[in-house]
Amino acid sequence: MEIAHVLLMDIVAYSTASMEQQTRFLNELQAIVRETAEFQRAQGNDQLLRLPTGDGMALVFFGDPEAPLRCATQIFQAKGKTPNLQLRMGIHTGPVHHVEDINAARNVSGGGINLAQRVMECGDAGPILTSKVVADFVGQLETWDSAFHDLGEDEVKHVLHIHVYNLYTEHFGNPSIPRKLRAAALLRTRARRKRIAVAAGSTAVIVATVIAASLYSKRAHALTDKDTVVIADFNNNTGKRFSMRL
Repeated sequence: MEIAHVLLMDIVAYSTASMEQQTRFLNELQAIVRETAEFQRAQGNDQLLRLPTGDGMALVFFGDPEAPLRCATQIFQAKGKTPNLQLRMGIHTGPVHHVEDINAARNVSGGGINLAQRVMECGDAGPILTSKVVADFVGQLETWDSAFHDLGEDEVKHVLHIHVYNLYTEHFGNPSIPRKLRAAALLRTRARRKRIAVAAGSTAVIVATVIAASLYSKRAHALTDKDTVVIADFNNNTGKRFSMRL
């Protein structure tokens, strides 16, 4: 087992494109990735594993936790030359196991790459999303501390909740909130309002009950056949006249 820093990306609406478009999109993406300085650096230092995913790729970096962030920002900036290429990108740091695929090629499995995919699936074309693990770790560096923007939690496959951040500055990234996360935020807001309304209603019932009990306790006691009334002589020294009716 080893800790890996994973950048996973795919092409949005790839399955709806024609075969010619799919080939062109993949060629454009591969050309952009190969030309980034971070890809070339990591590959030259044997710190990178490249995994095709059909409609995209996973870049598994070892050693440097900043590597996938630098690579993602470089891809984002270079992608401006190909506006028709729409990408989702997700970044996560976690444990992986080294394995071999059916062709006996190097591959990895485990939570590191699985959660990177879940993070990516929360996004739309444009934003660079990261997990909270990445934000907590790399966000402590001055270079990146202002680039992480909290988007809250989202529920993904297998009832798994992940905390997602959007990586952007004025120089790279996209500040827009993905549709899926906007919907999740709306549901949380509605649930919070409902809890507040229920709490307010419960408080009103309690207050009304207390007031009613207080008023009831102050009511005069009604006489019954079990009560005793004593009539006796007394001296009136008040100088005032009054009468008593029974």
